[in-house]
Amino acid sequence: MKQLMVLALACAAGGVAVAQETHVKVQYDVVRPNVSPFNESDSIKKEKMILMSGADGSKYYNPMSQYVDSLTSTPEGKKRLQEIQMAAWVTKGPDGSITVNKSKGNAPDKRIYLYVTKDFKKGELTVFDRMSDGLVTYKEPLNDMEWSVNGDSVRTVLGYECVLAVSDYHGRKWKAWFTPEIPVSDGPWKFRNLPGLVLLAEAEGAPFRFEATGLESVKEELPPMYKEGDYSGVERKKALKDEEYNITHMRSRLAAQRIKIATVMKDGTPMKETPYEKEKHAIETDY
Repeated sequence: MKQLMVLALACAAGGVAVAQETHVKVQYDVVRPNVSPFNESDSIKKEKMILMSGADGSKYYNPMSQYVDSLTSTPEGKKRLQEIQMAAWVTKGPDGSITVNKSKGNAPDKRIYLYVTKDFKKGELTVFDRMSDGLVTYKEPLNDMEWSVNGDSVRTVLGYECVLAVSDYHGRKWKAWFTPEIPVSDGPWKFRNLPGLVLLAEAEGAPFRFEATGLESVKEELPPMYKEGDYSGVERKKALKDEEYNITHMRSRLAAQRIKIATVMKDGTPMKETPYEKEKHAIETDY
């Protein structure tokens, strides 16, 4: 099975007839900080993401978000999604009151807004996300991430021998393990520019981690980006800085709006805001 995978991907990378159809599809477990001014202690989020990569480009996305966006791209699909969600989440009381509890039922729900697409021919990647200004997008060159490869440091991921590479990228130092056995110069999030597929990556000194948990060769088109016109173009550093400010000052902003919020933790300790300039929460800190 592993040999068939390598052969199929080698054909795709070589530009033969199946190049437009054959993609490597990788499932990743992603860990990142659970950034919230209401957390009583440091915590992390665990997410499921997918990378589909082929000869011309790739897309990194959350499968549930992709599904929800596909439904809401048409009036019929949007109506159907609302019906499913309301049937799962809404409870009517004896007095006619309505309670909505998203944790009550198993209905499709979009909670992860990040998409990263890479266009290998144009040499650029595009980020789509939701930040302080709403739905935003920006572009970057693919060759921004430079690596130092340590051929003496190896580990095995999903049965593939992976080689260590290190990069200082946008404010964080990254360790990534890529496998030369799969001739795809790609990886989760923005990872790229290595002679093989990135199966594991982690930031030094911060809880950001991407680990491949499944891998297959598929004959599918890349999933489309829906409603691109809903995204506003932004400058990357400014968008990240604004988002950081909004997160670290959310408590004071809500208080200014006379919204009641907790002021102490369970043990009675005063709940303090994170100082804005002393700690940066984003995956990139060069803003």
